[in-house]
Amino acid sequence: MAANPPNRDKPWLMRTYSGHSSAKASNTLYRTNLAKGQTGLSVAFDLPTQTGYDADSPLARGEVGKVGVPISHIEDMDQLFDQIPLDQMNTSMTINATAPWLLALYIALAQRRGIDPKKLSGTTQNDIIKEYLSRGTYIYPPGPSMRLIADTINYTVQHVPKWNPTNICSYHLQEAGATPVQELAYALCTSMAVLDRVKASGEIKAEEFPQVVERISFFVNAGIRFVEETCKMRAFGEMWDEITQTRYQVNDAKARRFRYGVQVNSLGLTEPQPENNVQRIVLEMLAVVLSKNARARAVQLPAWNEAMGLPRPWDQQWALRMQQVMAYETDLLEYGDILDGSPVIAAKVKELIEGAKAEIANVEAQGGMIAAIESGYIKRELVRSHMNRLRAIESGDLKIIGVNCFKETAESPLTLGSDGGIMKANPAAEREQIERLQAHRQRRDNVEVQAALKALTDAAKSGDNIMPSSIRCALAGVTTGEWGDSLRAVFGEFRPPTGIDISANANDTKGNKDLVTTLRERVNSTGQELGRPLKLLVGKPGLDGHSNGAEQIAVKARDVGFEVVYDGIRLTPQQIAQAAQEEGAHMVGLSILSGSHMELVKTVVQEMASRELSQVPVIAGGIIPLEDAEKLKALGLKAVYTPKDFDFNMIMGDMVDIIRKNCDLKPFGPLP
Repeated sequence: MAANPPNRDKPWLMRTYSGHSSAKASNTLYRTNLAKGQTGLSVAFDLPTQTGYDADSPLARGEVGKVGVPISHIEDMDQLFDQIPLDQMNTSMTINATAPWLLALYIALAQRRGIDPKKLSGTTQNDIIKEYLSRGTYIYPPGPSMRLIADTINYTVQHVPKWNPTNICSYHLQEAGATPVQELAYALCTSMAVLDRVKASGEIKAEEFPQVVERISFFVNAGIRFVEETCKMRAFGEMWDEITQTRYQVNDAKARRFRYGVQVNSLGLTEPQPENNVQRIVLEMLAVVLSKNARARAVQLPAWNEAMGLPRPWDQQWALRMQQVMAYETDLLEYGDILDGSPVIAAKVKELIEGAKAEIANVEAQGGMIAAIESGYIKRELVRSHMNRLRAIESGDLKIIGVNCFKETAESPLTLGSDGGIMKANPAAEREQIERLQAHRQRRDNVEVQAALKALTDAAKSGDNIMPSSIRCALAGVTTGEWGDSLRAVFGEFRPPTGIDISANANDTKGNKDLVTTLRERVNSTGQELGRPLKLLVGKPGLDGHSNGAEQIAVKARDVGFEVVYDGIRLTPQQIAQAAQEEGAHMVGLSILSGSHMELVKTVVQEMASRELSQVPVIAGGIIPLEDAEKLKALGLKAVYTPKDFDFNMIMGDMVDIIRKNCDLKPFGPLP
């Protein structure tokens, strides 16, 4: 076999998105992964950290350490990066609303260790705009949120010049239903909104603005449609080059280069036949590394079992090895761009660019990205696109192997172990984090804490850059919740439109129209028998902001005739129970994807019982292991749905029959 040629390209940064339970446990995982050849870190934070709450906040109950690592103060950050040299590490942090705070903690830790912040390299995601559309970890209204993004950019360009302060995330747009054209358009509209805000701040001199552009990176989703995804990345590069040159007069071609990292498509992972996820992941990775001129700078791969729960260290190792085989065993990095000159590729890229430009023009005509979010336009478009995708899966027009076709299978040996093929979160993690937090509060200098918080509040009110006072807060021992609450007091909180106010008429969807007609008849006749229309309350308790499933159930239920009450994300169990009482709901459907289903569902059931609503049936959906599903049914839930339950018509039929049984009416039985 020939030796590697000397001109072989360097591989991309290799990461795995990880963090769980505690800073100590996550640090062990990081050091293990680095020892296995991982070349960068991608930190997953838990939901209280992402939404600015301390671990002992009532809103954090059940969420601590579930989907990432809890970071409440600088000592947690110190433990997270124990024995990891910050000046030698490229660290990506998936953090948005509290991005200035987590970056401040990171900078403060470097200062405490005697490291010049100018040596720090990495990325804060810090794209709050897509949070209003998908992940839901927003806190403040769009105006203040954009100000915080501008503050981090302005500060890092001057004081942490190797840091990427904002990672524009089209990844989560695709997860929320975006087509490639929408992904291109909305991500680039977001980038323009950010750059316009930085320019308007006046903190950056005109001659320094190319440095700002150079530090803007993107985080992109790679789906299974291999050719289309490859072309999408080439389209991104061409459009970014044009926008930065014509709109912002950046003449340096290097500064205009499209820099992106990628997580391949978690949306496409399936619970049935999960072994199929391995080839999906590899193909999706290939789409973003094959074209040299549009190659990702960093790649992180999900584990094969993330549709079922938390991956184990071995699962993350497998995901890392996929990258290493691609980078080191194949000859991919020995050649120039092998797609240059292909008429097929060129035509598809042109098509995507034309479509994206048309949608950008549409958004700009509405006043730009922020205006289009506040009006609900973009959320509605994403919900509509996602609805069409799910209806196509329902009808079989869009084939998913093992889900709606080729379902015959042998039992997978990968899931037969005592752990069920996933890692179980430490049930004691929440209590231990609360104990550490309370001990930290006792140790710190409260006079300095209050002085630092006052400086933070003053900066927020005056318009001064938020970063210096945030770093002071970090060094003083201020907590995540205290930082978040201080800014809440100044900026307020925001609840965006839900996007479910769209038409889902059977005539304009790809679903089975006959079944939809049957369901409408069943819903209507049941309502007539009960004396009023059937009413469904869709609730999202806890801090989980992934609302795609809840939105699709709400849209579908309304389409078949239910009256639907859905007030968006981040509700307390008390609020959900109160709404069920006030609205006279015939059924409550709970959506939870954060792994906090046991705690939150139990609390909702208890709250409903306290209001004498035990007779109202409750169902739940989410990433819920079979063992937990049985426990939830033992608590009284009438049904539990997981990602394998893609047939929304079946779910609607179940819901009608559950209500009928509950009201002593004869069930209709399975749909024809």
